[in-house]
Amino acid sequence: MTAPSRTIALWCPDWPVTAAIRAGEVAADPELPIGIFCANRVVACSAAARAEGVRRDLRRREAQGRCPSLVVLAHDPDRDARFFEPVVAAVESSAPGVEVVRPGMVAVGARGPTRYYGGDAATVAHLRGEIHRRCDVPALAGVADGLLAALVAARQSYQSGSGAPTVVAPGRSAEFLAGQSIEALHRSELTDLLGRLGIRTLGAFAALPAHDVADRFGADGADAHRLARGLDLRPLAARAPAPELITRTIFDPPVQRVDTAAFAAKALADEFHDRLTGRGLGCLRLSIVAHTSRGDELVRLWRHEGTLGAKAIADRVRWQLDGWLTATAAANPEDSTDTDSVDGIADLALVPDQVVPYAGAQLRLWDRAAGAVTDWRTETEAAERADRALTRVQGLLGPAGVVTAVSDGGRGPAGTMRLVPWGDPRVPARIPARAGADRAGVTPPWPGRIPPPSPATVLAHPALAAVTDRDGQPIVVGGRLTLSAPPSRLDDEVILAWSGPWPIDERWWDTTTARRCARFQMVTADGTARLLVVEGGYWWIEAVYD
Repeated sequence: MTAPSRTIALWCPDWPVTAAIRAGEVAADPELPIGIFCANRVVACSAAARAEGVRRDLRRREAQGRCPSLVVLAHDPDRDARFFEPVVAAVESSAPGVEVVRPGMVAVGARGPTRYYGGDAATVAHLRGEIHRRCDVPALAGVADGLLAALVAARQSYQSGSGAPTVVAPGRSAEFLAGQSIEALHRSELTDLLGRLGIRTLGAFAALPAHDVADRFGADGADAHRLARGLDLRPLAARAPAPELITRTIFDPPVQRVDTAAFAAKALADEFHDRLTGRGLGCLRLSIVAHTSRGDELVRLWRHEGTLGAKAIADRVRWQLDGWLTATAAANPEDSTDTDSVDGIADLALVPDQVVPYAGAQLRLWDRAAGAVTDWRTETEAAERADRALTRVQGLLGPAGVVTAVSDGGRGPAGTMRLVPWGDPRVPARIPARAGADRAGVTPPWPGRIPPPSPATVLAHPALAAVTDRDGQPIVVGGRLTLSAPPSRLDDEVILAWSGPWPIDERWWDTTTARRCARFQMVTADGTARLLVVEGGYWWIEAVYD
């Protein structure tokens, strides 16, 4: 974690749409509704499509239902990166050290350029002017301490409708972020969970104790918490990496074709990734360095919010080589037929500009260990294949033949999850009857519910247990939740620590389903933590913690 550095973020909105227009796949008509789709979901759309109600993440059928005249185009990250290269070059001509966050968005350290051009506003005006002059595309800008705050500021410039850059005063990034939606983190699983917990702004998330966030949400949650507090996870400028981590290849003869370069990039990316993981490292920021046959050096930085896997590295190298080679050919159209006069890539190096200890990642059933979870495109394609396969299984076994778990609320460990058929809405069913439409997403308080974290293993059939005191007498819980003595043994194991009770008095109005019990957490000498319930004078083991 580092103190936030002054950062300028430049964003070209709807870049996949712009790239498709520049590739000649669709007419440059501002009134034409255009949707870019990946795995049958909208990843970008034109302003005309948004005016018809099309939004990101909509399924194709729903998007076409809202806008029947929608022009449907497939998402092509290669195309996006290829046509974004001139924009990056335009920024780099005035501010060195440009980072490509993704095609359509770049970041650059503000310290040097603002001193040269005379402040944040003057620097932003110059950079936007260069992009417009050299590439004829609009760019929105945000300036703040830290990358997240700068990106949010750029988006706020778009939302305001004025297009004027948003400049956050130095030292005010945390205050600026506090009122922003938690969705600004762009971590869907984490933000969905935080929303269910009632945390809907970055300020509310930042107010939580850091150690509690790390305990509950792990390393990814801790990183997100630092960002919400206005801190950077890493600097924009990093120290030089160890020479043994740099992976290099030489092309003889120089490479001039994109497909040939892409083939070599795949092998180089695999070697680079293996070299890092073999040392227990992950790459957060990648520097791609190439030398042309005429001796020119080309350098580009690519940033990623997670560690880059082999597939993600290969994609970014391919995109960058495509952009460089295409730009070279466009700059020398008269030499395109003379292979000796066209600049080719003579050597290529992958430099880990920022590395961290590789902590691994939680995979889903259809993810691959080799980088699938770190590359969103591969992840989406894998999820789409899994969806088709599971749908076919449902066709054979019926809708209930394939189910997925949904967090449903409740007090006991067995009642907090509900199984729903694959493809059905994954929304909680237990909404208070008094809740109106504005409270439909509010999680009920569930008095008596055990505190997090939840047990790792819930027994299908609770196991009868004996909880005794020092003298071997059974522990009795009275009507006022007082214990006859401190618990000393659980069956044959010594109890080292215990907590509780959490009383439950459910459905008292219905004698057939009424239940009154109390739950306890107990840790025994073998290091095992268990959740027990006492009901009707008997102790039962309900669940086991990791």
